[in-house]
Amino acid sequence: MRSWLASWRFLLSRRWVLFFLAILLVGYATWWLGEWQFGRLEDRKERNTVVSANENREPVPLSDVLAPGRGVRESDEWRLVTVTGEYDVDDTVVVRYRTRKSAPGVEVVVPLVTPDGTTVIVDRGWIATDNPEITHTDLPAPPAGEVTVTGWVRADGTGDSTQVNNHSTRAIASGPIGKAIDREVYTGFVALKSENPQPAEELEPVELPELGQGPHFFYGLQWWFFGVLAIGGFGYLAWDERRNGPRGERTRSKKRTGGPFTRASRQSERDIPPSTGTITPDTNDEAGDSKNAATLPNSSGSP
Repeated sequence: MRSWLASWRFLLSRRWVLFFLAILLVGYATWWLGEWQFGRLEDRKERNTVVSANENREPVPLSDVLAPGRGVRESDEWRLVTVTGEYDVDDTVVVRYRTRKSAPGVEVVVPLVTPDGTTVIVDRGWIATDNPEITHTDLPAPPAGEVTVTGWVRADGTGDSTQVNNHSTRAIASGPIGKAIDREVYTGFVALKSENPQPAEELEPVELPELGQGPHFFYGLQWWFFGVLAIGGFGYLAWDERRNGPRGERTRSKKRTGGPFTRASRQSERDIPPSTGTITPDTNDEAGDSKNAATLPNSSGSP
């Protein structure tokens, strides 16, 4: 038992303690991210339940759901409402850069003035066009005179994209549009379902929301898998070091011993230096008979 505990004693070293704390941090982060994704999945399910129920309910008067200065309740998102009034075509607002199936286009937003003078913003639909600066004079006209609109309640967009410049915007928000056209408006807007009477030329209808669950379930599993993988990796590295010793020492040991083959065994025969033995050359007894013998110079300095 003591020997077994001693073999794991390296886990108490500073290096392994810091490694373990890092794994704990990674594990907690992946667990939290997984929970976050599953939370988003639950929110998506709740939203889909509300949207599905509201889409199929009988329409109610607009004033029962929306009011100036009162935000759209989450439970009223995509609720069917009905309202009667007259379109103010001159104050049409174009929502730029709205693509469908990779085709460029715009959405057409027209204020509908109710009998009491309050205005509701109506998204009448989509039209394909390559010109993001298109104006209402080039768009299909809504029905003239009094018209009854049935549509779905939508909450306002947010951010800088809702700013209105020259009757053009990137996202629909009743507040900025109301300021641009100088009218009192209902908070939120209505996505058109039908008009009575019908227009001479209809726009592409408003797209209903996707009711799928999205990728949140698989994202949550993925984050948890990363956490399990980190813990499993820690366990494997600890087992490997207990069995084979620290990796750094293993590397240094191989360098000292030259690995599984010694340097002498790896040396080929061609690397062996020639013999250092000497061979005595043949010489003649007489210096004059040998071509290699030195010749003494005469008195004049010539040989």
